Amino acid sequence: MNIPNLLVVPFPVQGHVNPLMNFSQKMVEHGCKITFVNTDFSQKRMMSSEGKQESLEESPTIKLVSIPDGLEADDDRSDLGKLCDSVLSTMPSMLEKVIEEIHVNSGERITCIVADVIMGWALEVGRKLGIKGILFCTASAATFALEYKIPKLIQDGIIDSHGCPITKGTFQISPSMPSMDVKAIWWSNVYNPTTERKIFKYLVHCMQNSNLAKWCICNTTYELEPSALSCVPKLLPVGPLLRSYDKTNVTARSLGQFWEEDHSCIDWLNQQPRCSVLYIAFGSFTLFDQNQFNELALGLDLTNRSFLWVVRQDNKMAFPSEFLGSKGKIVGWTPQLKVLNHPSIACFLSHCGWNSIIEGFSSGVPFLCWPYFTDQFQNRNYICDELKVGLGLNSDENGLVSRWEIKKKLDRLISDEQIRTKSLELKETVMSNIAEGGGSSENVSRLLSWLKS
Repeated sequence: MNIPNLLVVPFPVQGHVNPLMNFSQKMVEHGCKITFVNTDFSQKRMMSSEGKQESLEESPTIKLVSIPDGLEADDDRSDLGKLCDSVLSTMPSMLEKVIEEIHVNSGERITCIVADVIMGWALEVGRKLGIKGILFCTASAATFALEYKIPKLIQDGIIDSHGCPITKGTFQISPSMPSMDVKAIWWSNVYNPTTERKIFKYLVHCMQNSNLAKWCICNTTYELEPSALSCVPKLLPVGPLLRSYDKTNVTARSLGQFWEEDHSCIDWLNQQPRCSVLYIAFGSFTLFDQNQFNELALGLDLTNRSFLWVVRQDNKMAFPSEFLGSKGKIVGWTPQLKVLNHPSIACFLSHCGWNSIIEGFSSGVPFLCWPYFTDQFQNRNYICDELKVGLGLNSDENGLVSRWEIKKKLDRLISDEQIRTKSLELKETVMSNIAEGGGSSENVSRLLSWLKS
């Protein structure tokens, strides 16, 4: 039997590296070899976290390689338009070179390229070198369906050829799918028209390569998104893709993290009563201005509840002078899946990134939703309106989410037994997919059979 030798290519941001690393670990458990391609910048960030070097060297089945993204060291990589332009002009030729070097130096051939949907150009490189391909969607199946149907959205007059919405209200991607608000089209809410056009142009280029993929895979399940999955027949759900933790080593670092995880939060959670702690984390991109940061901090004080708040090291905001924070713990980054599964967690105040959603669903935790950009607004609608496992926060006439709104919604969420029950039922449904005989488990077996053939 052939041992599949996969080349995995994530988009170079934390929220895309994570699920592709989780998928890589799962493939390794099934006997595959992995070459994981970072940008030089991402690789440096991963390696600079304390303890990473050892954990990565202990994983001979996941080999890390890196190539330039074309930007200078001090360029702003949160400017997604600039990053997309640079990735497309620099990385394809570099990737081709890396693959050829692997073939020459190791004597082994790459058997399949697993490309992040928004690195879809990697499948063109694969076709050129005679390597088959899989596309990996790091967002929801509904988001993938939206991207897949871009030509139809243009044809139906919902967006123009630059991706800008030209109608108002709601539309349907397909008759079986729930209506979507035009305002939730993710590439048109990045807040800067020039950036939005660049991202859309890049996305269209990447999606044109979906025909080169035998399969598209997604970190979701049949029960979560039946209509979106039926809309794109070659989209296979393989979720929930959850990080593999070393149960014997509580402080073992996670592969693929850009920030060092603070494991002291687990000791602190161990001392808190069951279902008592608010967990607040906004992913790797969300930035608040000082006013909004103040309202969040003072809202947490107002609740008079214990909280665990992730404030990233790149946060430039100062805590307001009147912030007590006496009932909480503030950390730079957490082992999030461990945190969400901790019995002391009562709810998750989240930006609604898809990885966080899947981890929250898998842990049976209710959501308080505060989306920042891209697909997060549609994800919030899904959590609150369809699944009914969370509540959304509303901003005032100045666009500010007030401390009183935060307190009111948190109190409501924590006292809502119906939402808690629904969240726990959802956990059972989602987790059954990765048990033996579950839908996602069967799909992974299908993929492996195809890879080994």
